[in-house]
Amino acid sequence: MARRRRKQRERRHRRTGCAAALIILVILGAGAAYGIPWIMDRFGGQVKETFSETVEKAVNTLAAEQAGFQELTVSAEEVEGSFYYEQLSSEEQLIYRELLQGVQDMEESITIHAGRDDRPEKVYEYLLYDRPEFFWSAGSSQMTVYENYTEFHPGYSCTSEERAQRQIEIDTAVSDCIAGIDPSAGEYDRIRYVYEYLVNTVNYDENAPDNQNIYSALVGKNSVCAGYSRAAQYLLNNMGIECIYVVGTAQGQEAHAWNIVNCGRNYYQMDVTFGDPVFLASESGENLPGNIIYYDYLCCTDEEIRADHTPADEVVYPSCGSDDLNYYKMNGMYYESYDPQILLGDMNDSIYERQEMFVCRFSSSEVYQQARDSVINELFPKAAQTLGSVYGLEQVKYTYIEDETHNKIMVFWNYQ
Repeated sequence: MARRRRKQRERRHRRTGCAAALIILVILGAGAAYGIPWIMDRFGGQVKETFSETVEKAVNTLAAEQAGFQELTVSAEEVEGSFYYEQLSSEEQLIYRELLQGVQDMEESITIHAGRDDRPEKVYEYLLYDRPEFFWSAGSSQMTVYENYTEFHPGYSCTSEERAQRQIEIDTAVSDCIAGIDPSAGEYDRIRYVYEYLVNTVNYDENAPDNQNIYSALVGKNSVCAGYSRAAQYLLNNMGIECIYVVGTAQGQEAHAWNIVNCGRNYYQMDVTFGDPVFLASESGENLPGNIIYYDYLCCTDEEIRADHTPADEVVYPSCGSDDLNYYKMNGMYYESYDPQILLGDMNDSIYERQEMFVCRFSSSEVYQQARDSVINELFPKAAQTLGSVYGLEQVKYTYIEDETHNKIMVFWNYQ
């Protein structure tokens, strides 16, 4: 790496030296008509500083001309409205469009309008956050930085031939996914469908290949948070639903990614990875049922997600304050207060309907703490008697899981 830097510096010096020599020859040529004393007089004080500034400007101009910028065909209108693009300054937006064009074409080197004091690596990150379709980008890069421009070298995870084949596989996976959606389904139903689809078809696997992109989740069916979140973004964007890729940290993870979705003109937090019991089992070490879905992270509020998630503070994400799409509220599993008779009746109903599990989520930690001991020590045994009586079981088995973070208790009935 050190050898690479020396080569880059030597190249910069050669360019600078050539331009400087050109300017000095012009000045000396003019001075020949007036004699050497004229030149010497004008090299003192402020004139000398002005001369230095002129040389530096000429050097930078010549260097930029030699850089050979590609003709930019990506217009501002094409990217306008992209969430991370809108977070950038006008100068950074130009770099974004240059990088977008180069990565789209899988260029090995992209000349961009970023100088020594700019941060093209930040713009590159933002580009990839906006573009889940760039599955061929490895996310890595190298740069050769000059005064007024940068030669940017993106890393790619596959060849152009492999990219074409993988795109076919991705298109097939997307078609298979969309085929399961009722064409008349509204925005919320589509969002919930994508959430459930990814939880049910993708396994959390830290060793999965290509686990930072959509190919791992949609085709390989094994991924990590980046693959889950980019797949959700890709699918929902294809359905015309705004879905933002969110970065930050989460409990038990140094870095984490999830989403914010736009539904009915309101924004909601959504974390598909945390909805997957395979992921939660790997994090907690508990033996959790693999065929359930945790809906705590579907269309939830900022307050709810921040119980165990912290978004990056350098980005201003949309506010998510509405809880009208809370899954437990919408499905009769949400309790504002603790009434043991109501709760026991709901448990028994779940047994009569032969539901695999019963979930009760309480509105606050206070209500949860009030209900917890009674639910576990009194209501579950009573409901178990119903289970044994209705299904003629000699032995009654059930398993329960406490989720204090979300003020929730789940019980799994065994009908055998």
